[in-house]
Amino acid sequence: MPVFNPLHNLSALSAQLRAVHGLVVVCYCAQWCDTCKKYEADFTQLAGEYPQHVFVWVDIEENPELLGDEDVENFPTVSVQSAQGHRFFGTLMPYINHLARLIDQIETNAGKTTTDGPPLLTSLLAPSAQ
Repeated sequence: MPVFNPLHNLSALSAQLRAVHGLVVVCYCAQWCDTCKKYEADFTQLAGEYPQHVFVWVDIEENPELLGDEDVENFPTVSVQSAQGHRFFGTLMPYINHLARLIDQIETNAGKTTTDGPPLLTSLLAPSAQ
């Protein structure tokens, strides 16, 4: 599964979000951030290991509307979303194995959600929102 970037393939991302039955894993980054540049390659590789989920790379300066009222102070900041709501929103250490463990843990604990986080991408990018 590719990593979707709303700047480059918004229609493909919207279609994928309408069809997703797994998680939506969003990394909020910034083009100028060296940590993000290094993390992006690992994030892309991880997306291939979890084809049942949708992985999205959001530049917070190019698509601030996808962050809502939330602030990102450290990178990488990750949101893991499901149809039920937010499962995680926060900063992770820039080691991809931390995100892999988080995804595995969320898959195991299917019912727990949190109210923290930006608006869900599925609602922001719904056909009526475009």
